[in-house]
Amino acid sequence: MELIDHTAAAGTIRVDEQDGRTVVVLVGEVDAALRDEASATMARALISGDPVVVDTTHATFIDSSGIAFVLQLHLAAREAGIPVTLQDPHRVLRDVLEMIGMGDEFAAEPPLAVPEPA
Repeated sequence: MELIDHTAAAGTIRVDEQDGRTVVVLVGEVDAALRDEASATMARALISGDPVVVDTTHATFIDSSGIAFVLQLHLAAREAGIPVTLQDPHRVLRDVLEMIGMGDEFAAEPPLAVPEPA
């Protein structure tokens, strides 16, 4: 009998600084279990005042809580005059943003190029 590893599906939200931008990275399953992490992440993402990029490249699932996080981040950033873009937006996220009429609120960026090993 094969055991299923559920740890890979667990989600996280982290903040990285890259090239004068704040990158908010959504990984794995982004759902209500990340509510406390999302609140702390939002504060860290906005404190520098740098442009914010939301990277969903490694998200495998985004529920309504994850979508609400992205929308709240966008609204808080807009109030602070900070631009927010989506990097390689997860299809579910893009579809919901379109459905609620906010698809045009976010500019999209292609995924970051990963350098080839030497």
